[in-house]
Amino acid sequence: MDKLAISGFLLAVIAVAGGFVIEGGSLATLLHFPAFLIVFGGTVGAVMLQTPLSQFKLGLKILPWVIRPAQMPLEHTAQRIVQWGSAARGSGFLALEQDALAEHDAFLHRGLNLLVDGAEPKALQDTLDAELTLERERLLRGARIFDAMGGYSPTIGIVGAVLGLIQAMSNISEPQLLGQGIATAFVATIYGVGFANLVFIPVGNKLKSLVQQRTLYHELIIEGLVSIAHGENPRNIKRKLAAYHPG
Repeated sequence: MDKLAISGFLLAVIAVAGGFVIEGGSLATLLHFPAFLIVFGGTVGAVMLQTPLSQFKLGLKILPWVIRPAQMPLEHTAQRIVQWGSAARGSGFLALEQDALAEHDAFLHRGLNLLVDGAEPKALQDTLDAELTLERERLLRGARIFDAMGGYSPTIGIVGAVLGLIQAMSNISEPQLLGQGIATAFVATIYGVGFANLVFIPVGNKLKSLVQQRTLYHELIIEGLVSIAHGENPRNIKRKLAAYHPG
């Protein structure tokens, strides 16, 4: 669990709601299902309209990463690559065949298989680089649906406020009901801006950051496997890979 992400969200919500209460507001006035329906439904619908189905489904699939990010064992993988480098230098690439068959990480599995099959260093790097680029762009497209939601949400909130004002004006002859209606109308604006800045945009940025971490991990793998393919000394490989996990 990413405790920082959870704590940050809770802090933001408590700070906004707490400030409102301190100013004398009532939290009950912020709980308005029609406003929520307009803003959330309208925002998601707009993004569904502009987004291919595969990209939208991917965005939802990687959404749990915000709370449970995949672990990228940079240091441990670097150590394994150095060990493979020693084995390959002493016994040839076929010494890595069993490790390749047993590897569960899909990217590392493909890279090891290319190495065992005797791929030239340049061909190995070009293949893995192309795969890495395509995977990174695919994941970033999934993350960008939340950026789009963050863009649409405030505008849909204004639409909700205008609709609420139209409804409120029907009570223009009753000042008390008119005042309540206007207050309720602006709840939609709060939802629109709140969802954008407390949920959608932070989630999109967090996912893009996690994709970059994943990319760094795969770059370490490429660097290590290509170095093994070149027959480099394991000590040199270790020095190279240390740059990817300086901590």
